[in-house]
Amino acid sequence: MKKNDNQLIDNDLDRDSSTWKTFSKLWPYISKHKFTLLLSILLLILSAFADTSLIGLLQPLLDKGFVENDQNFLMMAPFYIFGLVLLRSIANYGYSFFLSLVSTEIVLKIRQRLFNHFVDAPVSFFDQNSTGRLLSRITYDTDQVASSSSDALITIVRESAFICGLFYTMFVNSWQLSLSLLIITPIVIGLITFISIKFRKLAKRMQNSMGSVTMSVEQMLKGHREIILFGAQDEESKNFDKVNNKFRRDGMRLVSISALSTPIVQLIISFAIAFVLLMASNPDLNITPGQFTVVFSSLVALMQPIKSLTSVNADFQKGMAACQTLFAIFEQPIEEDNGKLNIDRVNGKIDFKHVTFTYETRQEPALQDISFSVESGKTVALVGRSGSGKTTIASLLPRFYDIIQGEILIDNYNIKDLTLHCLRDQIGLVSQNVHLFNDTIANNIAYGNIGKYSQKQIDKAAKEANAYDFIMKMEKGFDTVVGESGILLSGGQRQRIAIARALLRDTPILILDEATSALDTESEKAIQKALDELQKGRTSIVIAHRLSTIENADEILVIDNGHIVEHGNHQELLLKDGLYAKLYKGKLAY
Repeated sequence: MKKNDNQLIDNDLDRDSSTWKTFSKLWPYISKHKFTLLLSILLLILSAFADTSLIGLLQPLLDKGFVENDQNFLMMAPFYIFGLVLLRSIANYGYSFFLSLVSTEIVLKIRQRLFNHFVDAPVSFFDQNSTGRLLSRITYDTDQVASSSSDALITIVRESAFICGLFYTMFVNSWQLSLSLLIITPIVIGLITFISIKFRKLAKRMQNSMGSVTMSVEQMLKGHREIILFGAQDEESKNFDKVNNKFRRDGMRLVSISALSTPIVQLIISFAIAFVLLMASNPDLNITPGQFTVVFSSLVALMQPIKSLTSVNADFQKGMAACQTLFAIFEQPIEEDNGKLNIDRVNGKIDFKHVTFTYETRQEPALQDISFSVESGKTVALVGRSGSGKTTIASLLPRFYDIIQGEILIDNYNIKDLTLHCLRDQIGLVSQNVHLFNDTIANNIAYGNIGKYSQKQIDKAAKEANAYDFIMKMEKGFDTVVGESGILLSGGQRQRIAIARALLRDTPILILDEATSALDTESEKAIQKALDELQKGRTSIVIAHRLSTIENADEILVIDNGHIVEHGNHQELLLKDGLYAKLYKGKLAY
């Protein structure tokens, strides 16, 4: 059912292929710059007027200046030409500057809104979208919007105005010779419309191809150590070559259609030129050399703007396809925050009441009818085989996911009644995979509240986390930049920074998600000592891979296939000789 729903959503996006529908969604961003945009359009029209006037000047220059030998006109002609060229130069600079100003502002707003949407999106959104594809949206797609809102708009407005000016010039000089335009105009319009549809489809394919390229690069960069360890360089190179080549092929299809449109347009206009030459040979027309030259020159000049319009259509359609994708993301729901309660600090009593939860991407529930209580200041440990639902329970408490059945209470308040900020301000998290930002150690410890805590408070948290000594041995101490994801620190050092971060926040509830499972024995002892300090006076939910670390928990819940199958303290569970005892004794794979 869900698969069909996704297909329906995709089909709806594909059907919305109208440029105007997509452009109407972009218009609110453009309309804020209406004055600048109007000024730019006027300058574009002035530029086109100057170009058209230069061609129109051929008629009096030939007929009056040379045929009639009007010396006064010949004396003034250089000033007319200089004035028109000066007007064209000023207009070209003006519209280029103002439209670039508008386009950069539009892209700035869209990119910021997209970033904010990602920040506010639920965890489930990132479960279903790869990081590489999302990076492609915020980089490649927004750049395509810039092309459609500046370069493409310049070409469309200016060349359209130039074409209109050439049409007017031709009909004013000889409406008989200009009849050929009635033949070529609908053909050219039809050709551009046909190419627009093709461009839109290819542009969407290029978006997806670029997303695959970005995703492939991201996986290589993140998994570089595994790649060289397993000798998978050739395999990864082949995979990248496949997606990279697909992007190249889609790009070449776009170029092929664009390049093919130009000679077709030129061929159509050549028929119009032939028609003009044929008509000019008729002595009854009584056409002057100047008039013939203007009409003929205008027809030849038409080739360039029509070529530009058909070529720029590729960029414009890529921009519209990118807009369509970005606006589809904006329509995705952000985290629901309907809570009204704000509490400074809870006591920390936790109750799960008949909680059932299913991930959006799965059919079977991850948790079924889960009920347990944790008194304030007590520690409950969750154990079970991999995939049993332990981490899911921990993820539901800070509302990374929302449950549909059952209730989760903190101090008898339903967590849905608390604001997200209030709820998450009560919970500290230390997980196996610690994420540190490419910033100083001090800022990583104070993350989310930089400027709120003094250096003395940060030092105290680092000491309690057994991190102070190794920090001070570094050349810049707390001002040491840790690199992307804390790459310049060891696993144990990153873990202690995370514990210091949790200590500094001083939350009444603590979640420890396999915080020591990836560490060596010596590091584990240091981290465990810091964790023991961290757990004092706090309600703790501990997910442990090494069961020896949770022997002193007030209660242990054994999870299997989304159910609580056993509960009790360490000794009670060993006496039951059930699943916990088998896991503890190593009789079952963890």
